[in-house]
Amino acid sequence: MKTAYRADSPKAKGEMINQLAVVLRSAEVHHVDNIAVTNAISRLEALVSEFVQLENILILELRGEFFFVNEFRIRYSSEVMINFDYLVRLFKSLDVGTLVFQNDLSAADISVLTKVLVEASSGVSFEVLQEKLSHVNSIQIEKLKHVIEADLLDTRKMVKKTYFKAVSVAKSVMSSIRSGDEAVDLKKAKRMVVSMVNHILDEEQLLLGMASIKDYDEYTYHHSVNVSIFSISLGQRLGLSMKQLTELGMVALFHDIGKMVIPTEILNKPTRLNDEEWGVIKKHPVEGVRILLKMKRLDYTSIRSAIVSFEHHIFYNNTGYPSVKKYPPLDLYSRIVSLADQYDAMTSARVYSRTPMSPDKALNLMMKQAGTQLDPLLLQFFINMVGVYPIGTLVMLDSNELGLVYEINPIFVDRPHIMILTDRLGQRVTVHPFDLSNKNEEGAFQKSIVKTMDANAYKVNLAEYLL
Repeated sequence: MKTAYRADSPKAKGEMINQLAVVLRSAEVHHVDNIAVTNAISRLEALVSEFVQLENILILELRGEFFFVNEFRIRYSSEVMINFDYLVRLFKSLDVGTLVFQNDLSAADISVLTKVLVEASSGVSFEVLQEKLSHVNSIQIEKLKHVIEADLLDTRKMVKKTYFKAVSVAKSVMSSIRSGDEAVDLKKAKRMVVSMVNHILDEEQLLLGMASIKDYDEYTYHHSVNVSIFSISLGQRLGLSMKQLTELGMVALFHDIGKMVIPTEILNKPTRLNDEEWGVIKKHPVEGVRILLKMKRLDYTSIRSAIVSFEHHIFYNNTGYPSVKKYPPLDLYSRIVSLADQYDAMTSARVYSRTPMSPDKALNLMMKQAGTQLDPLLLQFFINMVGVYPIGTLVMLDSNELGLVYEINPIFVDRPHIMILTDRLGQRVTVHPFDLSNKNEEGAFQKSIVKTMDANAYKVNLAEYLL
């Protein structure tokens, strides 16, 4: 069966994985010779064979919670989440990490694979599975590669280095502008943004974790980098290209550059601003335009940055500031940066407000602003990205234990991966990870979130756990 898109397109790759889950789930209900199963197998065989004709081989690999097809990480919509989750859990229970499909694949071969995987119990050894498939030349299976702690530590160090280097670059550029040198070169900044884009594509959760650690003393620079990270992450969920993500990361990094000409006594005032001071602050979008258009090598990115600088405080309904009349629809990048800017600002300690809002409360407030201040569709994507319980959220479990969210679950957004901090009596314990989507033998979730807690009240230092 021919599709309306190329067999090696991202959509086709995702459809192959979904169809594999359809085959296996159907075979759990019906015999492998049942017409529902054989039809599903025929569909899968057609998809895979067409792909192999183009790329010679299909390597389907599970890494963590994500599937990769020939090294390409597969994104999937909410409609197929259940199938993807099923496949992830099946692979893990059987210790299967990779399926390799080659030329001369037949429906009969897939039928054998289906029977072997469905009939296997979670206690069967991988070697037994491999032996049962040894006579099928067109399909090979490989064992699941478990992440080595040392490798994870090295990756975390690399992401941490990238984050703080980005903060350093942002500080350097903005300090130059504050000192009067407005004709700065952004080449170094662009290299850093490219590095962040690469990390987000490969290790998004680690970089989002870094963005959840706030620095009160250097708020402006950390805020700029955090907004860039959140914007890039949202952009990749919208399907933006590598070039567009880099561009988006750049405009987000310098969205507040106009604040560099605002007097520091106003910018860093430890109490609430009066009307006159607030009027000065509200000039920073226009000041940003002026600065960005003076940059060396005025190019498309500089112009796009100037647009975002001007628009990032103009709301979805054209209120906000600068005050505009009959303004055209806001730029996509501006709407993305506005979301990221608001979320990071609300969840950060400020000069005049040392107690930040909890991530879940910030999201609740943002949801109330959907359709007025914020783009409602982009906000939905943003919430799916950061999760119902974003990284850095302190939660109380039904077991009376306290946990800290350190990673979002892409399948169950309301069941993140947490670190258990205390026991049911409130006593500190050796920190250990727990996946809230884990179920017991009866199929019920082992632990669930009852409510969120104030990390500041419990004196939980996020950097201690997320760095």
